[in-house]
Amino acid sequence: MRYLGPAALSAASLVLLLATDRNLPLPGGRMADAQAVAAVSRRAVPPTVLPESTRRREELPKRHFVGAGFDACTAPPLESMQAWRTASPYGAVGIYTSGSQRGCDQPRLTADWVGRVRAMGWELVPTHVGLQAPCAELRNKPRRIDPARAVQQGGDEAAEAVLNLQALGLGQGSPVYLDMEAYPPGDQTCSQAVVDFTLGWTQTLHAAGYHSGFYSSVDSGVADLVAAARAGSSPMPDVIWYARWDGRAVTDGLGVLPDDMWARRQRIHQYRGGADETYGGATLNVDRDQLDGLVAIGR
Repeated sequence: MRYLGPAALSAASLVLLLATDRNLPLPGGRMADAQAVAAVSRRAVPPTVLPESTRRREELPKRHFVGAGFDACTAPPLESMQAWRTASPYGAVGIYTSGSQRGCDQPRLTADWVGRVRAMGWELVPTHVGLQAPCAELRNKPRRIDPARAVQQGGDEAAEAVLNLQALGLGQGSPVYLDMEAYPPGDQTCSQAVVDFTLGWTQTLHAAGYHSGFYSSVDSGVADLVAAARAGSSPMPDVIWYARWDGRAVTDGLGVLPDDMWARRQRIHQYRGGADETYGGATLNVDRDQLDGLVAIGR
């Protein structure tokens, strides 16, 4: 087991860590089924444990949403959001609130846009796209995690994410989901870097009073986090947003997320990739999601 104390954190992360004294729940119990044990044995990485506040984690507010959602590369026009709120089956929308490797510009994403969309009744799923796995094969996202500095880098990106959430009027108790795109499985150094980065991300978000979310493929990032959680690494994200485009609007975990992990309204399933959909005369290109998890809270 590796225990990394405050000295391993960046200056930006320490500012947030000292500013508040919050804590959040970890995933559920520790009883593993045979499939989960086998997954751990294939992906064994030494556990990393980061220090966290001693205050009750339950103090932090939460907002849950159960139902259909979508995410789009750029924040849609307000007219489209109003049309879709009236005519579409969706109640939540993913927005790319921060990160140096977002795929699209966000000219409409302002505090005013957030306030107006929330007033329409939309729930928001904030997402951060930053450094990617060292072994990722992504030409459009070239910046990678440094395995030797993964915890610090994760904390730095969480600090950036918090500042952007605050600028958009999203307050403590909101989640922000770390977008870790799919990467080739089986590289232990790469897997460890992703896990450590995510732990640093989570630690800093918790300290600042925000919930930690994690988005990735079930075959790479999600499988690695399950293995790390079984091994005892902490703090783990509070919500998992897993991608498997199987067309199934369910959050059953596909056999990768065990029944005792992230099972208490802590899951989002992205079940279909980008496609054009039209409601109320407005057409958007969206990914489809099924939510049973945390969404944003206004200030």
